[in-house]
Amino acid sequence: MRKLLQCALIAALSLGAVNQLQAQLQQGKRGADHFRIGVAGYSYRNFTLDQTLSYLQSMGVKYLSVKDFWLPLDATEEEMAAFKAKCAEYGVEGYILGPIYMKSKAEVDRAFAYAGRYGAEVFIGVPNYELLDYTIQKVKETGIKMAIHTHGPDGAPFPNIQTVVDKVKDPTLGVGCCMDLGHSVRMGEDIVKDIKRYKEWIYDIHIKDETEASKNGNTCEMGRGVMDFKPIIKVLRKIDYQGVISLEFEKDGHDPHAGIAESIGYLRGVCDTLE
Repeated sequence: MRKLLQCALIAALSLGAVNQLQAQLQQGKRGADHFRIGVAGYSYRNFTLDQTLSYLQSMGVKYLSVKDFWLPLDATEEEMAAFKAKCAEYGVEGYILGPIYMKSKAEVDRAFAYAGRYGAEVFIGVPNYELLDYTIQKVKETGIKMAIHTHGPDGAPFPNIQTVVDKVKDPTLGVGCCMDLGHSVRMGEDIVKDIKRYKEWIYDIHIKDETEASKNGNTCEMGRGVMDFKPIIKVLRKIDYQGVISLEFEKDGHDPHAGIAESIGYLRGVCDTLE
């Protein structure tokens, strides 16, 4: 009887471990890691939504950052519901909208109305500097937060997270950062230090590898460039980052999938092998 009970206990524990692993995979988690891995929509900018979702499904990626070439800024609630249903057919969640660029108050209003119809709690935006006060006002009015996307040394507003902090000043205002790590390395910055220093500002992350740690750097398959992702993953664990890490693959716009799949596999490998 005792041996039978021991066998039953082992079987139950094994079943529990399997169920836990299945639950993690269903949530986009892998192994002991708690990160949700996604893809930024710009990576598939030359593909239809169905093609993109099929690619994501083939990789087991469950999170998509939604661009307006699939879901226009004037989309109705009915069109948004149909969009979400289409994503769900492939086991994918359109977890965030943007980046949305805003050069006037009318465009700020349109962006927040768009996010509101979608039911978003946060979206990725890039307002002109002079619109920041108005944007903060809209956050307060709507309760919808905004993550400012960083764009590196190419002349766009908000080149890095330090600029977001310097311009917004207060992390409790609901305006944070979508930190693009590839652009950070192109700025010559210490990514690990910035993540630790500005952890309360980081709402979303775009990840990629770069050929050079300079303005001349270009996106390449993860693991082939200059970035060391192990300390980045370690520090994200240390700060208990709860958001999605989305690959943004700017290379090979008309045929990106092989590079995206390689990069997703590499990122998962880094996450799974680190203790």
